[in-house]
Amino acid sequence: MTPAGRTAAIFGLAGPVLTAEERDFFRAADPFGFILFARNVEDPDQLRRLTGDLRQSVGRDAPILIDQEGGRVQRMRAPHWAEYLPPLDAVARAGDQAPRMMWLRYRLIAHELRAMGVDTNCAPCLDVATDQTHPFLKNRCFADDPAQVALLGRAAADGLLAGGVLPVMKHLPGHGRAALDTHLELPTVNVDSEALDDTDFAPFRALADLPMAMTAHIVFSAFDRRPATLSPEMVRVIREQIGFDGLLMTDDLNMQALKGTAAESTRAARMAGCDMALFCKGTVAEMALIADAAGQMGPETMVRAQKALAARRLPEAVDIDALRAEHSALLGGEGDG
Repeated sequence: MTPAGRTAAIFGLAGPVLTAEERDFFRAADPFGFILFARNVEDPDQLRRLTGDLRQSVGRDAPILIDQEGGRVQRMRAPHWAEYLPPLDAVARAGDQAPRMMWLRYRLIAHELRAMGVDTNCAPCLDVATDQTHPFLKNRCFADDPAQVALLGRAAADGLLAGGVLPVMKHLPGHGRAALDTHLELPTVNVDSEALDDTDFAPFRALADLPMAMTAHIVFSAFDRRPATLSPEMVRVIREQIGFDGLLMTDDLNMQALKGTAAESTRAARMAGCDMALFCKGTVAEMALIADAAGQMGPETMVRAQKALAARRLPEAVDIDALRAEHSALLGGEGDG
């Protein structure tokens, strides 16, 4: 396929080995990229083979994503990879050295990802923690102050980029006020637009130059009664009010916050203005329905995709052992495996 014929989707796969059926589907559908989960990860040799097989299936250097935030949300774990404290806990432990610690943390994570053929990390979370933030998200946040979230988010993104890994900031336009788990339910945030602009939107505005971002499956009643992922008005807010003009992907379209079928949500998200449909787990038959609903990448999406991929670069030369030691010292000798 030509680049313009690529499917506007990012797909997961069933297990640690690419099956023949999956390979044939990916070759025909030519999705923009792939995303990995714990079910796809066993050990370094297996993971390197898998990322190579995925790229071979589409015949190009397709982006391969993962959620490697550290803490509860990290797909590559000990004994083969380092374990990290939850972000909120690590920030508290590092005190006024938190920005440096955060840069080191994500530079080290990038080093591990690149060695496995993974070049895109669904991090940083720029959601502002609040008293009502659901526990599934709370300790994944960096802070409860928007300016601090922006400062630490920039350090995290810079660490990933320095290590040759693209960051994906999430969850636009802000997940911190959601009192429900979007994996299971649809939260509604009933806060006026001025308050949202001053707090939730602020870290994303500060990092609007980043190449990629992910939406939130949350209703913001000040703007629309539809979840942000499916809302043309919320995508307009993301593009115009927040100022993000990079590649915008949905959160996982399998999540129960979205009603109807995943294909219906895919179609609605694309019509709303999301560049990419993220479908993390499904059979080949289900992925075919998502590919059909997502359609091909249009000209604007192609420009954003090419710009995002152009931000990939070779890692800067560093002494990884020295960075590990410094990171550990800033945490009092804990949190980096």
